[in-house]
Amino acid sequence: MKTAISIPDDVFVQAERLSRRKRLSRSELYTTAIRRYVEHESGQGITERLNQVYGITQEYDRALESAGLADLPRDEW
Repeated sequence: MKTAISIPDDVFVQAERLSRRKRLSRSELYTTAIRRYVEHESGQGITERLNQVYGITQEYDRALESAGLADLPRDEW
């Protein structure tokens, strides 16, 4: 698919240098960059959801730990 985008001149110059250094066409460079950005952003959503789940689990574990400590006999070791 062909598309046209506007980017700042300094970003364009950096991208051109990188594409020459890596021996990639401009299309290959931009495709790789966008693909990695999309994957990274998708991963952030997964990480946030996992953090929410494990955050709830940690709170639950602390409550269980407190309840368990209350049941231990008060013996001297």
